[in-house]
Amino acid sequence: MPSHTTNERPAPDKVLTDIADYALSFKIESDLAYATARVCLTDTLGCGLEALEYSACTKLLGPIVPGTIVPNGARVPGTSFQLDPVQAAFNIGTMIRWLDFNDTWLAAEWGHPSDNLGAILAVADWLSRSAVAEGRPPLIMRDVLRAMIKAHEIQGCLALENSFNKAGLDHVVLVKVASTAVVCALLGLTREQTVNALSLAWVDGQSLRTYRHAPNTGSRKSWAAGDATSRAVRLALMARAGEMGYPSALTAKTWGFYDVSFGGQEFRFQRPYGSYVMENVLFKISYPAEFHAQTAVEAAMKIHAELGRRGLSAQAIRRIAIRTHEACLRIIDKRGLLANPADRDHCIQYMVAIPLLFGRLTAADYEDSVALDPELGPRIDALREKIACVEEPRFTADYHDPEKRSIANSLRVELDDGTILEETVEYPIGHRRRREEGLPLLVEKFRKNLRRFPEAQQHRILRFSVNPAHLDAMPVNDYVDLYVPESEL
Repeated sequence: MPSHTTNERPAPDKVLTDIADYALSFKIESDLAYATARVCLTDTLGCGLEALEYSACTKLLGPIVPGTIVPNGARVPGTSFQLDPVQAAFNIGTMIRWLDFNDTWLAAEWGHPSDNLGAILAVADWLSRSAVAEGRPPLIMRDVLRAMIKAHEIQGCLALENSFNKAGLDHVVLVKVASTAVVCALLGLTREQTVNALSLAWVDGQSLRTYRHAPNTGSRKSWAAGDATSRAVRLALMARAGEMGYPSALTAKTWGFYDVSFGGQEFRFQRPYGSYVMENVLFKISYPAEFHAQTAVEAAMKIHAELGRRGLSAQAIRRIAIRTHEACLRIIDKRGLLANPADRDHCIQYMVAIPLLFGRLTAADYEDSVALDPELGPRIDALREKIACVEEPRFTADYHDPEKRSIANSLRVELDDGTILEETVEYPIGHRRRREEGLPLLVEKFRKNLRRFPEAQQHRILRFSVNPAHLDAMPVNDYVDLYVPESEL
């Protein structure tokens, strides 16, 4: 007798309802989470402003149809664009991620939770401008901070025990899911509508990681998160319009996400949703480097300084051994031709060679103007060839330890005369264990990224951004307007 699949619609998957309930109902009470979110907000916006200096980024920004201005639309900081919330999310999300300089979360899966600000700020600004136009009160920045904390938590908790990269999927699937959830809350959707939207996010085809890895590494990795945030806004708006959901989007036999895209495995969870991720998020403070290499860059800078004290340069280096963690080997241990800036900022050998040679690592160092320079390029490539990476099991264990979450790298540099220079850095400057040391540097990083504005405008942005009481109570549209070029006001 043939078997028949039941057509009885099941209850929604628990993963969907847990996310929806958290996004809509959980009360954030952690002062530390809000304090960290404020820093995260300014750092993330600053990263987006710096990206506006690169034409490869700006060529993708603006309305789909040139010249389109949306009444009461969301503003894109640092530009003249006023767009619908879907396209604004793409613009803001792309700016944020372009230079690989915003925050990071490392676990079984990695990613950048502040990518979600693309969706959050676009929707909150659009809703606020629309409300003001209709005589209603706008959202305030406290609402944005709350949404940021929740987006961080959803993305980060899903990442703790579940490796999407091992299934060949890019981590921006988690940006799409987290952004969908918090945008639903900002839009005032019901629980059912939110579950529907979340199911749509999981049913979507998910991005492959191929654009992050050899031999296909390319610039899509810089706009993939913007794409994910814009899709999240689109799906939330569809759910608000009454579009149906798919309750067993994850668990449906044969056709659900688990069977199709996750090897039949269900998600595992280490902890309930709260505010853990925002409290422990990692900031990229000094170097725009893929985070698994941050401590290697710090170590390289120390060795560069030691070479200088000895009256030597990188020319005196015979070989370099990097002891590292497994995730670093899997993602950024790369030899051979590096085809573009996206390729270079995901190569630990390149990210170590630059500071050893020049005592710096900036976003500009990934560009062709440096890598293909007839004098500099051969020196960089020659030093890269002297670098070998090996796994240090202790570093891998500490990387996954929830009480440590270190991202350790150790450089052992052998000079031509046999001298050994060795530096180990376990926790990067942006780690929670180094918050006191890192926070003043984050403020300074933000100040530098405001340099595109006139001095008076810089002061206004700083005055409201660093004062918690003023920032929290400020209408979202008024805060975003601080970042509009003066010529557009």
